[in-house]
Amino acid sequence: MATIAMTMLAMTACTKKSETVNEVNDFRIQRGTNVSHWLSQSEERGEARDKHIQEDDFARLDSLGFDFVRLPIDEVQFWDEEGNKLPEGWTLMNNAINWALKHHLRVIVDLHIIRSHYFNAVNEGDKEANTLFTSEKAQQDLINMWYQLSDELKGYSNDSVAYEFMNEPVADDHEQWNALIAKVHKALREREPQRTLVIGSNLWQSYGTIKYLKVPENDKNIILSFHYYNPMLLTHYKAWWTPLASYTGKVNYPGILVSKEDFEAAPDSIKKDLEPYTKEEWNIDHIRADFKDAIEAANKYGLQLFCGEWGVYEPVDRELAYKWTKDMLTVFKENNIAWTTWCYDADFGFWDQQKHDFKDKGLVDLLTEGVEK
Repeated sequence: MATIAMTMLAMTACTKKSETVNEVNDFRIQRGTNVSHWLSQSEERGEARDKHIQEDDFARLDSLGFDFVRLPIDEVQFWDEEGNKLPEGWTLMNNAINWALKHHLRVIVDLHIIRSHYFNAVNEGDKEANTLFTSEKAQQDLINMWYQLSDELKGYSNDSVAYEFMNEPVADDHEQWNALIAKVHKALREREPQRTLVIGSNLWQSYGTIKYLKVPENDKNIILSFHYYNPMLLTHYKAWWTPLASYTGKVNYPGILVSKEDFEAAPDSIKKDLEPYTKEEWNIDHIRADFKDAIEAANKYGLQLFCGEWGVYEPVDRELAYKWTKDMLTVFKENNIAWTTWCYDADFGFWDQQKHDFKDKGLVDLLTEGVEK
């Protein structure tokens, strides 16, 4: 009888565990922003880093009507080259999560840049810097980083904190990324069977490659992610790191972005990259068409769709920026797409940390229009 009782107890425990894994978390998200250039893509350390983001930043975002944040973090701020933890970064991450939760904001912890993979390496002519997709050791290092992050973060509610285990993958073959997804997903599910995981598409989380994404089966606690900055000539006008940085002519939106006159006046060195913008019409219907594959993928798997990055570079004419932003928000709303702008306080942001004031109140008013505050 004791043996039967023990067997029944074990079966009940397994059933309960299985039921728990299949339950959908209450990790509900709608509008947010990236708290970027702090624990990621920043050389600030010590007191400057400590003071860069404080509790009042999260209180502000809550008061404005945002309901979550994406928190990018980089390997170099959390581990040294020998893999030893750097305590200061971990403390700041925990502070940020605790402040966010205190002010009713959910959090996506995003492992943004790791030593074996940097999303911009190809653009900067250093393709060899990315070893992640060809090195078993690099892949195990990524898993080990998430083991340690999980050990640190697993105490937070599954309804409040989610993990994005890699930002903007750039694999030569989509199947390389799919294979790594399966590997990291399996490793994390063994540790945290219920945690919400954010998974993006290959080639900079492109909307155009999400159709090639292979999503782990029978897991409803996954959010599908893509990024969107098109048309780049508009959203990145005069951005120094882009091929069209030297273009100083007029940009139009909606419609044909570059007139024939402005094209002819442009430097010959950029005309090849500029020419497509003289032919293609950009408007809200173009955005809708671009989102089609991502929406279909989310519907196919029955998962939440999330645009983790979108925004307009600070020097862009504000009238154009607002027109594009309005169209983006309309398409997001039409399709129940959650989003986080890029970003809160850097060169695509709306808040100025130095002046401690809005640098673009018009933008934040657009982003939070109709929200009860």
